[in-house]
Order: sequence, then C-alpha cells, then structure tokens
Amino acid sequence: METTYHVVGMTCGHCVSSVTGEVSKVPAVTDVAVDLPTGTMTVTSSRALDDTLVESAVTDAGYTLSGQAS
Repeated sequence: METTYHVVGMTCGHCVSSVTGEVSKVPAVTDVAVDLPTGTMTVTSSRALDDTLVESAVTDAGYTLSGQAS
C-alpha cells in the first residue's frame, strides 16, 4: 500500500533524512520517499497505516504532518 502525505517545515537534505529515519520506524512501513520540492512523503507499507503513528514520527523528527495528499 502507498500513502502520500504533506509535510511542512522541511528545507534541506537533513530534513529529508530526519523524516525518513523516523517514519521508517513505524510498524509495517517498508519504504519512505520524501520529495523536498513538493513537501510530500510517500510511505509504502505492508498493511494500512495508522496515520497517528505516522504523524507522531514526523513530529519526532521536528516537522508537521498536514494531512494526506490527494
């Protein structure tokens, strides 16, 4: 399954690394792809994700999850 989210506050490669590292720890996540110019993050998982866990991981990295991208 793939879910794409908007992440607010990322400005550099370190931001991408921080978000990727934290979200990768969420159970069932198999891949994280962050697109810095668009501020989106696509998360691939083996099952449906709990958005609150993804939001918590993004917050732990120091950024804000502003919802799913359409």
